[in-house]
Amino acid sequence: MRVYTDCAMTEAPTQVNDETIPAWDESELGGLHQNDDKAAKVQAMFNAIARSYDLNNRVHSMWRDVAWRKLAVKKAIVNDGDRVLDVACGTGDLTQAFATGSRAESVVGVDFTEGMLEIAEHKRSKLMKALRGRVSYQQGDAMDLQFEDASFDVVSIAFGIRNVQEPAKAVGEFFRVLKPGGRLVILEFDTPRNPLVRRFNGFYCGTVMPRTATWIARDRSGAYKYLPRSVSSFMSQDDMVGCIEGAGFGQIGVRGLSLGICACYTGIKAE
Repeated sequence: MRVYTDCAMTEAPTQVNDETIPAWDESELGGLHQNDDKAAKVQAMFNAIARSYDLNNRVHSMWRDVAWRKLAVKKAIVNDGDRVLDVACGTGDLTQAFATGSRAESVVGVDFTEGMLEIAEHKRSKLMKALRGRVSYQQGDAMDLQFEDASFDVVSIAFGIRNVQEPAKAVGEFFRVLKPGGRLVILEFDTPRNPLVRRFNGFYCGTVMPRTATWIARDRSGAYKYLPRSVSSFMSQDDMVGCIEGAGFGQIGVRGLSLGICACYTGIKAE
């Protein structure tokens, strides 16, 4: 496990060479969540698009992703002195939102992809000193978290659970590392239930976004073929609730956001 320490970066990280990245081609997209190489492909893909990831998120969500993360922080009900773990933290947007928008004592961001963590650490270096000291990053696997049992008050994951090889195993790890009474918050894209919204969103995410995002990222990894398919073929709301419940969580809640484009799931580990 690589730990990103207080040795902050002074320059923006260089882009990972994507010429060696295995592409997601059409033959693999039909069963991408069952692909035995999914984890390695996802890691390589996010290394390839790390530098343009934040820009694409803002542009293609029309800046709604910022509001979704603020809601996740609110739903976590962070108290004074709480320890927060943000899994699949990517470039650190939600990790920093917890540090700046809550009373957490510490916020640890964990991600599988070194290129994304380099961006996150660069952004951390620009925080005020008091906030910077509350945030740290580590490279790690959502399915095998390197933390002791009952060591966090809040666990979050934003738009990352569908990228995990075995989501149920990861949710089980979230339960393990939470203290009794600890809160789980999951943000994930969803399929809108309104047929008109669903049709528009399907066209936007399936046709418009892959082209414009690929152009912005200059991507050759197949990332923006994979990402919309990973949403449309992922588990339903009911299945996700079942996954969270199956891990042992109670008081499970679901809130649809932005006309059902996104969902916020919450759960509590019993005292």
